[in-house]
Amino acid sequence: MLRRELETRLLDAHSLTVKDYECLLVLDAAEESSMRRVDLAGRLLLTASGVTRLLDGLERLGFVTKRQCEADARVSYAVIAPAGRKALVKATEIHHAALAEIFGSLFTRKELDTLNELLARLPGAADDVVCPLDEAS
Repeated sequence: MLRRELETRLLDAHSLTVKDYECLLVLDAAEESSMRRVDLAGRLLLTASGVTRLLDGLERLGFVTKRQCEADARVSYAVIAPAGRKALVKATEIHHAALAEIFGSLFTRKELDTLNELLARLPGAADDVVCPLDEAS
């Protein structure tokens, strides 16, 4: 239910799927805002052809560009474009608002605090990330 609701809101506002959004997040956080396409596929849990289809759509929207590796012509990189960064900022606002609304309607403030605390213990949890659950009432 949560994924469907997030997907609907992102598609309505920005023509982005949750996977598109995740891809932009990963690229934005990557060194030099780029990643080898094969590494990106691994991070997004996609096959090589799956990441190609995903990136083709983001390239058509102008959110991602392709860069060839100077040292090895067989390697290409996905690079977040300025339009992709702008879309990411707007999509993040929608994503966070949706999470705060959905979780805020299901849990009390005390339950949200407990959930935040538990999720923060997971491996890879970032201390400096603003949690949309903090915004829920």
